[in-house]
Amino acid sequence: MGCTTSKSSKSNSNGEKGQSNQNPSAAKYQDNKIETSEIKSTLPFKINILRTGNISSEYKFANVILGEGAFGVVRLVEQRQTGLRRAMKSIKKSNIIKEEEEKMFAEVNILSTLTHPNIIQLFELYQDEQNYYLITEYCSGGELFEKIRQMEQFSEREAADYMKQILSAIVYCHSLGIVHRDLKPENLLFDSNKPNANLKVIDFGTSRRFDSSKKMTKRLGTPYYIAPEVLQRSYDQKCDVWSCGVILYILLCGYPPFNGRTEEQILKSVAEDDFTFEDTEWSCISKEAKDLISRMLKKNPEERITAQQAYDDVWVQKNASKNPLNTKVLTNLGSFHSKNKLRASILTFIATHIVSQQEKEELLKTFKGLDQNGDGLLEKHELVEGYLQVMKDRAQAEEFVNKIFDEIDVNSSGKVDCTEFVVAAMQREKLLSKNKIEKAFKMFDTDGNGFIDRHELQNILGGGSNIDDATWNSILVECDQNGDGKISQNEFIDLLVKKIDNGGTVQLGF
Repeated sequence: MGCTTSKSSKSNSNGEKGQSNQNPSAAKYQDNKIETSEIKSTLPFKINILRTGNISSEYKFANVILGEGAFGVVRLVEQRQTGLRRAMKSIKKSNIIKEEEEKMFAEVNILSTLTHPNIIQLFELYQDEQNYYLITEYCSGGELFEKIRQMEQFSEREAADYMKQILSAIVYCHSLGIVHRDLKPENLLFDSNKPNANLKVIDFGTSRRFDSSKKMTKRLGTPYYIAPEVLQRSYDQKCDVWSCGVILYILLCGYPPFNGRTEEQILKSVAEDDFTFEDTEWSCISKEAKDLISRMLKKNPEERITAQQAYDDVWVQKNASKNPLNTKVLTNLGSFHSKNKLRASILTFIATHIVSQQEKEELLKTFKGLDQNGDGLLEKHELVEGYLQVMKDRAQAEEFVNKIFDEIDVNSSGKVDCTEFVVAAMQREKLLSKNKIEKAFKMFDTDGNGFIDRHELQNILGGGSNIDDATWNSILVECDQNGDGKISQNEFIDLLVKKIDNGGTVQLGF
């Protein structure tokens, strides 16, 4: 264990030791700068991201500005039906050129498919005649370095815990063939003000799909955190590992490993200089922490470790906090059924759009506790290890996991992602309360006539494409009890649960 650093000894990460220098990044909410890509949906029905209409009918605008950029402003809003707070980035169509518009859609396409406890969640992209509106999760806890500056003491244990969360998000992205390309402290936000708040990676404006057989060439990133090979315009996903190494270096000493008084000097230092651990701030930092940083900041990317190797490093695993397993959550997994695709999609919608972050908190802890390699996905063997803590017999645990796995893995990917886990593990009484079902129905019933028609269902679950006749007819067979060609609130409820009593308690239909 290294030394514990007092708040007063921490330097400003924006410059040299003991002084404030050039701002290490532009505004927190950058304008979009990525290349187009296609990513397969992870849902049985893809929740529609792009919606058209009057944004004020869906959201209340709070008089709170969260950030500003060249093309728009980010403000706090409240979803009218649920009362949940979101962050909304509005972008004036008149200010955005065609290329930037295409890149914005590419970012949305990537971010809408990502589901990980440490990655910001995108809910939808709205548009009217004047603007685009990106609606995302609201992270009220502020930036990583802001929180550290408020702490009386900061130790290697806290640094390892934060780095484990960041690396888990990057391992997940890299496993899906996605590179972020602009990791920096301003793009790391806490989802709440609680002491154990979740850290989230935000701003995927420079992210893209990568081909492991080809090098990327676009020079993107922020001076203090950019990898030397990016400056040479020939790099791969390990540029993210370099950025994480720089962040860890700053976390432990308070200043960046490569510095200068101008942007040109900073980039020259990144390209040519070697970092050191010679200053007094490093005298009580553990050898294991220094070794990890050295492996992450290898100038030659061929010699640099991967994100997975960094996550598995002994310093990270020894110092970071362990997430306990909740046996009740594991029990809930065994009672989930997902054969009805429409039902599974509606449950996913409720879990992502209506269930609050606070209600999901315990589930996410258990998910991360089960996720042994930190890739944001659960494989069968990881679930078996979790159930061994409950059953104590490996054969019994393996038999049970084999029995329930296909039900939990709704998209049949062979792995369980964070959203699938939340839907399956949440107590049915919480996920399918009368209040939540009624809110979901009202969000689907956009014209407020008391029925969901084909167009309205398509607007939410169509994923931007039409629901064909065969699919719509199969939906009606499942839930249109009176044959009128639309779905009433009672039919909607019956699709999800068997009965709801007057007190709002659910009697499950499975």
